[in-house]
Amino acid sequence: MALPAEYKNILDSLTTAILVLKGNLCVHYLNPAAESLFETSVTRSIGSPISDILIDSEDALKTLHAAAETGHSYTRREAEFILASGSRLTVDYSVTSVSPDPSELIIEIQPRDRLLRISREEDIISQQETTRILVRGMAHEIKNPLGGIRGAAQLLDRELDDEDQREYTQVIIDEADRLRSLVDRMLGPNKAPKLAATNIHEVLERVRTLLEAESRGRLNFHRDYDPSLPEFQGDKEQLIQAFLNIARNAMEAAFENQSDSNRKEPPTISFRTRALRQFTIGHRRHRLVCRVDVIDNGPGIPADLLQNIFYPMISGRASGTGLGLSITQSIIGQHHGLVECKSEPGQTDFIIFLPLEDKQ
Repeated sequence: MALPAEYKNILDSLTTAILVLKGNLCVHYLNPAAESLFETSVTRSIGSPISDILIDSEDALKTLHAAAETGHSYTRREAEFILASGSRLTVDYSVTSVSPDPSELIIEIQPRDRLLRISREEDIISQQETTRILVRGMAHEIKNPLGGIRGAAQLLDRELDDEDQREYTQVIIDEADRLRSLVDRMLGPNKAPKLAATNIHEVLERVRTLLEAESRGRLNFHRDYDPSLPEFQGDKEQLIQAFLNIARNAMEAAFENQSDSNRKEPPTISFRTRALRQFTIGHRRHRLVCRVDVIDNGPGIPADLLQNIFYPMISGRASGTGLGLSITQSIIGQHHGLVECKSEPGQTDFIIFLPLEDKQ
């Protein structure tokens, strides 16, 4: 069953994952949405049994065998697929026989997780925009009186002859400057990104080198890079700062468990990159997106804090300023990307999505 070129072009442009099976449930075709969903590629999957993609998904495999034997169509709602990578997906799917040979099947898959993720991303983007407006308004209201306080302190300082009294005016000036600096940091980058060809792995390697120096060799790194990722237009220095903010938090979290006598693994940070095709960030769909995972084996982030970690001044550490992740979200947002976080006891995963130019 060959796919005519015009039909293949249509299927390739769909956001719904499409698989075509033939002969003993072997993969004959899958569109880019299916490649992304199943974390595989056409060249790797063509000719392979569907069971190589769906591991331990007994109900799904039974449905496919039944469809191949009878030629009947089947639809399943909120089914669970388990992939070779170990990922679990909740999906709605339909199986239909499309030729006189009932073993030739087309499968349409709509991931429920994706719809939930898009809804969650829209909430994150909305929260980010609300926070930005709030911080800008607050910064304006704070800077104006700070300027007056500093100016008045300078005038008073010139009128005083007593050095002990002038010491107090200098404290006022220094603290006003410190508060102004804090407000500027809350606002995040105050200049547009200087876009140039950027390699995401060069960014991550720079971050790793800096952390190795800071940790003095006490931190283990695991790298799992996708070498096929192309360069993209980005501000390399700003991106290094964004990933460094995340990785420093990960390093401090990984060291938190170091004193635990039951700890089996040394403090470790993992960097992982993957290419995602036909991927939606917020309201916009991108042909190619880079996904970066920064994973630590620290104690995890409490659930009540997890929902608010990207807000300014929110920190899980007594010594933290609560500005690093807010600045990171701002920088990634300027690159039309998004930052998410998943955490459980023993592992925290910061997930960064960055749109790429597909130059193939």
